[in-house]
Amino acid sequence: QVQLVESGGGLVQAGGSLRLSCAASGRTFSSYAMGWFRQAPGKDHEFVAAIDGSGSSTRYADSVKGRFTISRDNAKNTVDLQMNSLKPEDTAVYSCAATRDWAYSRSISSGIYGYWGQGTQVTVSS
Repeated sequence: QVQLVESGGGLVQAGGSLRLSCAASGRTFSSYAMGWFRQAPGKDHEFVAAIDGSGSSTRYADSVKGRFTISRDNAKNTVDLQMNSLKPEDTAVYSCAATRDWAYSRSISSGIYGYWGQGTQVTVSS
């Protein structure tokens, strides 16, 4: 079991930056791969980024590649999402998720993640 709590959302102007953090409970954090997903009003849940348990493998959605960076600190049980060059279309509720079923090919699928945080709002103004 793992519980996830996101923080760091807010309002930022286009071109600005935000850093989201997800804190996990439990003593086996490194055994979980982590993902970030987002959902904008009226749109489907969308994969953003994922990282394996060791932090050695990452994957990004094409829409955020080169602008967002996912990282983790297993000593602190946290996974972060650094978001740079933000665009209005990045506006959404961002949620972190955890899975023990890591496979690079499946990492974009929300269905493999069994644990979810409550989400944090990111709003980018134009």
